[in-house]
Amino acid sequence: MNQADFETLLADKSKRIVGVEDEDRSPVVEFRVEVESDPGYPIFIKGSYNGLARALTFALIHRGSGRIYALDMGKDHHNPSCVMVGEKHKHRWNEPMRDKEAYAPSDITAAVSDPVAVWQQFCAEAAIDHRGTLHSPPAIQLEIL
Repeated sequence: MNQADFETLLADKSKRIVGVEDEDRSPVVEFRVEVESDPGYPIFIKGSYNGLARALTFALIHRGSGRIYALDMGKDHHNPSCVMVGEKHKHRWNEPMRDKEAYAPSDITAAVSDPVAVWQQFCAEAAIDHRGTLHSPPAIQLEIL
């Protein structure tokens, strides 16, 4: 993948998702979903949310190039240039660094505790039409009943 291929893929508004399901029903809610598009990009999204750790990741993955676009919340990132990026950061693929560098985004305003709102903002910014519903994660049980 070169830079032009990445920019074209990310800007393509024909990307769409039909449905999202949790993979294993563990305390960490995870999913993997294929992303359809008119050009047929070989891409999917992996998502995870841990309410106890207040951590969330949505990652757009290209089968040939790996992770090409991602949002992480709840965990710091250390760029190769030794610059620390905060707990809310995005990875955007580029030719020299691939997905190794991150930056603090201004377009994600929802809190990590509201993964559905974060998902909607992520999809809007990544030009992905989600034609289903991402449900709120189940309540966290902190004690044995």
